[in-house]
Parts: sequence; structure tokens; C-alpha cells
Amino acid sequence: MFTGIVEEMGTVAHIVSMQEQANQITITCRTVLEGTRIGDSIAVNGTCLTVTALTADSFTVGLSPETLRRTNLGRLHVGDPVNLERALAFGGRMGGHYVQGHVDGVGEIVAIVPEGDSERVTIRPPAALLPYIVEKGYIAVDGVSLTVAEMGRETFTVALVAYTQSAVIMGRQPVGALVNIEVDIIAKYVERLLEAYRQEAR
Repeated sequence: MFTGIVEEMGTVAHIVSMQEQANQITITCRTVLEGTRIGDSIAVNGTCLTVTALTADSFTVGLSPETLRRTNLGRLHVGDPVNLERALAFGGRMGGHYVQGHVDGVGEIVAIVPEGDSERVTIRPPAALLPYIVEKGYIAVDGVSLTVAEMGRETFTVALVAYTQSAVIMGRQPVGALVNIEVDIIAKYVERLLEAYRQEAR
């Protein structure tokens, strides 16, 4: 479980890819290595991954074919920045919202509009995710806990304050960039419960 509060931006240092069978990414960083052990979970662009190797300044994670299908991680290149967050520690502060690190799909940034020192970023998610996204609700974009500022017919918009622009990769991404999206888990649980209720009512 994560909070969507990015601890630091790391840098992709090495990628191993063998026909989607033995994919690995090594990421250089500093903060998230503190207290991390092999087997721990780290969210990389909002994707919960297991640490398989550690050095003094990097960690390595494996990518399954399912992860490559569901996320933007298969499009990373050496030198790319990534958002990093360690799993929530028991008793830690809950600054964002409950983020599982289970990416629901990949969306596309379709507009970036400056507003003073902030930015409004409009994203087109997969159509199947739109029912789970509501104005003023939570959403995780590349692992960042954000509030939906506005809904369109096929898009949603979030606002990035100046600090967020400098602390996460979205502040560096152009129109057309692909981003990982995880909708609020509560919406999916409610839908499932209603499905069960409707089936019992038949």
C-alpha cells in the first residue's frame, strides 16, 4: 500500500529485456534506498514492484509481461526520470490517499495550460476507466496522488502547484506523454458490491 506522495525522482540506469521473459530495470536513487531490503516493495511511476537486487546507489526490479501490458514502464529508456515511493510504513502519515500500486491503464496527456505558477494538466484515460473518475475525487497519475479538478466527456484535468511540478515527472512531461493511471479503489469495491446486490435481486 502507498500514499501517492512521491519521495524522490530516480533515474533509469539499466534495462534488460528478453522478449518479455526476463525484463529488469535498475534505477539509481538515494532516499528510497534507506531501510530498503531485497523483497521490499517500491512504487515506480505508481507501479508496485519488488526489489530483487540492491547496491549503494540503486535497486533493481523485475517486470512481468502483465506489468508491461498495463503500464508505461515498457516504454522507459536509460536516463529517464521515474517517480519513486516506498510502501507505507505502519503508523506513518497518510498524506495522499490509499494507492495500491496496481495500475489500471495508461492515459495520454492531451493539454497543459499554465495558471499563474500552477499548471492544469488534462489527461485522456482509457474509456473503461471514466466511470470511476469523479470531480474532486482522488486519482493516482504515475503514482502521484492528485485531486480531479474537472471532468470532460473523455478526459479529466488535475492541477499541479509549483512544488509538485518540480518534485514529480509530470512537471517535465509534454503533451502526448503516456502516464500510468490508478483509479480510487473505493469506486471499484462499490461497483462490485452493487453487482452482487443486483444478482441477488434477480
